[in-house]
Amino acid sequence: MLLHQLLGREYDCHCWVRQIIGVTMGIGAIAFQQMPTSAQITPDDTLPNNSQVTRIGNIRLIGGGTQAGSNLFHSFSEFSVPTGNEAYFFNGTDIQNIFSRITGGSVSNIDGLIEANGNANLFLINPNGIIFGNNARLNIGGSFLASTASSLKFADGKEFNATAPQNAPLLSIGVPLGLQFGESPKAIVNESGYGIFYFLADFFNLPPGLKVEPGKTLGLVGGDIILKEGALPYLVG
Repeated sequence: MLLHQLLGREYDCHCWVRQIIGVTMGIGAIAFQQMPTSAQITPDDTLPNNSQVTRIGNIRLIGGGTQAGSNLFHSFSEFSVPTGNEAYFFNGTDIQNIFSRITGGSVSNIDGLIEANGNANLFLINPNGIIFGNNARLNIGGSFLASTASSLKFADGKEFNATAPQNAPLLSIGVPLGLQFGESPKAIVNESGYGIFYFLADFFNLPPGLKVEPGKTLGLVGGDIILKEGALPYLVG
């Protein structure tokens, strides 16, 4: 319900952007970084209680962060998950929303698994761009929103900003009201899934691509949404 409300609003792209999801079939003329060879999930030091990342084999266990009510805030200087790796948000089961921002200058390359405890909704905000590779997948109980917005605004006027993290955040216990974009918002590329044949993934035991539980929302919100040989089952089907 939370992301349905958020995606039903208008968004600010210097002024308010009315086109929330623009889907482009094909490659798109966008230069992004290549997939990293090892997981790159690095916390920054901008929160009252900073995020903590512990390596256990190919798993990056993400703890810490700053809690405000049932909201949990994480902040990273870089966030990428290469093939065969996992980013596991080890949140308490009382958390309803996990808000994660990337404050460095690099694109997020996601070609592994992102997982979270319980039924928390997960927000991933990187204004520098996001690429979901062919092996990208989700294991979360709640909804998932990935965006290249510069900040997330809340109904009480507070803001979680990825481009001005030096401003001490006033973290909100409320629900998000909208997304604030810069003048030229970057794209989100989705290569996960198997295009129009995404429904065969389960049959052939192939990576299913980005997928959430029935009744939950999968949202990609950016300058352009490029489906490069990928699919979003709950948007396309």
